[in-house]
Amino acid sequence: MSESTETETEPEFVRERRGQIEILRINRPDARNALNSAVIAALGNGLHEADRDPSVRAIVLTATGDRAFCAGMDLRDFASGTTASPDLLEGQARFRRALREGITTPLIGAANATAVAGGFELLLMCDLIVCAETAKFGVPEVKRGLFAAGGGAALLGRWLPPVVALELTMTGDLIDAQRALQLGLVNRVVPSAEVLEEALALAGRVVANGPLGVQATKRIVRASTQLTAAETWALQDELHASVFDSDDAKEGARAFVERRDPVWTGH
Repeated sequence: MSESTETETEPEFVRERRGQIEILRINRPDARNALNSAVIAALGNGLHEADRDPSVRAIVLTATGDRAFCAGMDLRDFASGTTASPDLLEGQARFRRALREGITTPLIGAANATAVAGGFELLLMCDLIVCAETAKFGVPEVKRGLFAAGGGAALLGRWLPPVVALELTMTGDLIDAQRALQLGLVNRVVPSAEVLEEALALAGRVVANGPLGVQATKRIVRASTQLTAAETWALQDELHASVFDSDDAKEGARAFVERRDPVWTGH
């Protein structure tokens, strides 16, 4: 009997834990990490499950290779018209909810390379972003008679001055990493080989803090871009007791007095 020469197929989506940090990685480098229906569902499930796991204090979203972080929708998969299973549809619905409503857990994007269209929109759902110095970003949908319906048109106007958001979305032109840094779209620009470790280091700095305080801070800052000043203050008042009366708040004070690192429980 001859030995099989078949090799095990690499998964298109990979999950990994590093302590309290969950890494979600798109693993389709030969397809420029384009989003097919299976990856969208896996990403939706990964975000949903990590966000509900109390042992996960931060999530890092990245991809494989140095050609692209994500090239957006996989048009071959879209054109196939394959009927999705109920499980696949549920994962895709979870992804859409995460994109539109956000998640509680801090989400850090690690853009190893260029992100366009849906790939750029993936980064726009992140709270913090580390990118490669060679990366480029943009939503070129208008060049194909479309618009950035995956969140680009809706989200860019939240983070950028309207004239800048309109230029990016109406011209479809790409910007480089340094321009993205100048505009405040990314937090760090580093060599491609250092992107993931820099993102993990940034996530580690977030994880070192009290999780209840971090979650409340994320919610208030994000809401402040959409709510009136009065509504933002009302939200802060609503969240105040749940954080300041928590066991973690007491632990933070004790640790400061005792000159030691705090031990957070999330309660």
